[in-house]
Amino acid sequence: MRRPILSVVLALSALCAFPADEPRSRGFDEPVPIQTGFAAVNGIELFFRVYGEGPPILMIHGGLSDSRVWRAQLATLSEHHSVIVADSRGQGRSSSTQAVITYDLMADDYLALLDALHIPKVALVGWSDGGIIGLDIAIHHPERLSRLFVQAANATPDGAISYKPDDPNRPALRHYDDVRLEIQALWANEPNFSQAELEAIPVPTEIAIGEHDEAISREHTEYLASAIPGAKLLILPDVGHSAPLEDPDGYAAAVLDFVDGTTT
Repeated sequence: MRRPILSVVLALSALCAFPADEPRSRGFDEPVPIQTGFAAVNGIELFFRVYGEGPPILMIHGGLSDSRVWRAQLATLSEHHSVIVADSRGQGRSSSTQAVITYDLMADDYLALLDALHIPKVALVGWSDGGIIGLDIAIHHPERLSRLFVQAANATPDGAISYKPDDPNRPALRHYDDVRLEIQALWANEPNFSQAELEAIPVPTEIAIGEHDEAISREHTEYLASAIPGAKLLILPDVGHSAPLEDPDGYAAAVLDFVDGTTT
């Protein structure tokens, strides 16, 4: 039986998921983290690393992948910034509980991590699910964000190209023993940010999407950029949904342009 999942997103995310101990060299020099560990937050052990020093940037990966998708950006971004990366609950090296995984719960995990690291405010860079988590934080805890860079995210399930709201096989949002099933159910049911919530975001925001994104519609991305006050729209050239992997240097440059205020 075909599951009513966001099939394109799943396929792309699966490309990013890999065993936690498997080396993944892409011909770049990965810096040595200044801190590595597991933070006890909300009943789980959240795996994190911190690189470099300077104004902090929190990088949040997409669903069914882990924080090592950012490996190619770390050297550039950590040259003048403290870069925090972590594995979202149930993914990578982070544990989970019987609690249903939602974007709001993952947002709380990341806020608790920042508290544990004594970081009051960050620039947040989120890819796909990471961007949705960033939007959640911007809506509910904007005081924790200096800037928000959101790439390939949606505010409602219908922003995904493959979303089928009337599919009778759409999975229920509940706890599954298999995290893949749980994240697939998450994609099918969340997020559900209202236009009013988006319009109330006070954080300087850039909404980015790959020129050839296979998972999130351009129309929905343009809606996000128009709904959030003052948000900039950035089309990343010659890449798709997996832009951080497809053009690592261009992605890092786009992030720094915005985070450092070159783009306003």
